[in-house]
Amino acid sequence: MNFNHVNHLGDLELDVKHTGDIRLYNLPNGQWVPSITSVTSFYNRQIFIDWRKRVGNKEADRITKKATTRGTDFHEVAQDYLLNKELNWDNYRPLSKFMFYHLKPELDKINNIHAIERTLYSEYLGLAGRVDCIAEYEGELAVIDFKTSDKIKPEDWIENYFVQEMFYGSAYYEMTGIPIKKLITLMVTPNGEVKVFDKRNKEEYIKLLVKYIKEFVHHNTGTSNVK
Repeated sequence: MNFNHVNHLGDLELDVKHTGDIRLYNLPNGQWVPSITSVTSFYNRQIFIDWRKRVGNKEADRITKKATTRGTDFHEVAQDYLLNKELNWDNYRPLSKFMFYHLKPELDKINNIHAIERTLYSEYLGLAGRVDCIAEYEGELAVIDFKTSDKIKPEDWIENYFVQEMFYGSAYYEMTGIPIKKLITLMVTPNGEVKVFDKRNKEEYIKLLVKYIKEFVHHNTGTSNVK
C-alpha cells in the first residue's frame, strides 16, 4: 500500500532538554515548556510508585526495559511502513514482525497522513510533545497512537493515553487551524491480539487535560508558565 502524505507543519523541530524527570521543549518564542508525557506521567505517578513497591525495583526495571524496547522497535516498523519505506525485517525484532502483521489491517485504514513522529506545541497550553501520527483513519482525521502491551488494557486504565492524544489534537489545531475528528489508539500484544480504542468525546478529554496540567503546575512551580 502507498500512503499519501500532506505537510502543514513545514520542517519545524524543537530543541529538547531535561531538568530532573521533566523533559522541556524550546518553543519558537523562546519559552521552555514541559512535555505532555512529563505531565501525564506526573499525574499517574502514584500508580507507578505503588507498582514498583509491589513488584520490587529490580523486577520493575526489567519489565520497564522490556516494554520500552518492544514499543520502540514496533514504533519504528509502523513508522517506516507509513512512510512508504520497504521493510527489511533484518532491521527489526522478530516479535515486531509478528505484531505488525496482526495490526497491519488497522494500519491500512490510515491515509492522507499529516504527521509522523512530529513535534507539536501549544503556546496557549504551555506544552509540547512528539505525536505518533496524525492522519485520516477510516476517512476521518485523527490523532493515532501505536501501543504495545503484554495484554489488552482495560479502557479505564488508559485515560492518560486519550488525554495525551487530545493535547496533540489541540496543538495541531493551534498550529494549523485544522481540527481533528477523533482519537485513535491502536494496541497490539505479543500474542497478536489487537484492540482499537476510538474516542470522539473531545470535550471530556480537554477538561481532563486542563486538570492534568493544573496539578502538574501546582506541584512544579517555576518549571513553566503553563496557565
